[in-house]
Amino acid sequence: MQDNNVDLSVLPPDQAGAALFSILNTLAFPLILFGGLFLINRSRAGGAGGAGDQMNPFNMGKSKARIQMEPDTGVNFEAVAGVDEAKEELAEVVDFLKNPARYTELGAKIPRGALLIGPPGTGKTLLAKAVAGEAGVPFFSISAAEFIEMFVGVGASRVRDLFEQAKKNAPCIIFIDELDAVGRQRAQGVGMGNDEREQTINQLLTEMDGFEGNKGVIVLAATNIPEVLDKALLRPGRFDRQIRVGLPDFKGRTRILGVHAKDKKLGPDVSLEDIAKRCLGMSGADLANVMNEAAIFSARKKKTTIEAEDVFDAIDRIQIGLEKKGGTFSEDR
Repeated sequence: MQDNNVDLSVLPPDQAGAALFSILNTLAFPLILFGGLFLINRSRAGGAGGAGDQMNPFNMGKSKARIQMEPDTGVNFEAVAGVDEAKEELAEVVDFLKNPARYTELGAKIPRGALLIGPPGTGKTLLAKAVAGEAGVPFFSISAAEFIEMFVGVGASRVRDLFEQAKKNAPCIIFIDELDAVGRQRAQGVGMGNDEREQTINQLLTEMDGFEGNKGVIVLAATNIPEVLDKALLRPGRFDRQIRVGLPDFKGRTRILGVHAKDKKLGPDVSLEDIAKRCLGMSGADLANVMNEAAIFSARKKKTTIEAEDVFDAIDRIQIGLEKKGGTFSEDR
């Protein structure tokens, strides 16, 4: 070009442009990846009625509680049998939600929380459903395990979001099932932890009875191992009442059997009192299982009604197992 007298000027390369191109080239794949994930989440949310919101990382701190603004649980106190003492205590909570003026005029304060304690299958969750059905106020239900995630701070964020929603709809009820999953005793002294579970329980303690207070929100919870719960949860002002839901007595078992026998075709030889005597130490869930197993036995034998023999066979199967069809011990020898 110089030999042909061409005007020529030489400049150094554009370092800034080259660096920018290198950065864009490095970020291209991550940007495409996150963009694809975002589009997938949006399509899932639109196609599944919002189900994709649970997978969206931006909604990870949102509460997963099921909300019923007008509870239709299909359960009331009449459908809960064998736990009369627990029903009486919870009836006061329902009455306060329906007629708060009667209590506030006398200076009474309704308990902030009620903890249902009892063996598995005794009807703790059923009682919570009955309270929701009787009170007719917004009902928030969640399992304590749903607060916990692998990321520290997510559980506390979900607790805050849950109570924020509850306060907007007060008066209302929050039901936390299996409270021991998050409410276990915190570490004390040397080596005190700061993990996800402890942050979650700290936030729960603050929301139930912290500096700001919490009016109009009643917390119901259930557990079968209360001895592992943190003492701060059990003090007055948080879970004021600890309601024992024990195994039913004879009369309670008879009434529970009556509830579960309503949709069964029982024969004339079936006596609920006789069945209740044979079911000593059984919970409500066990009794429901007895009636269901009896119906299965009857259907297997192609009967039109459930006979007493089928019910007693069901009890024997649950208590001691299936009958052996082989030979006797003498024949084995």
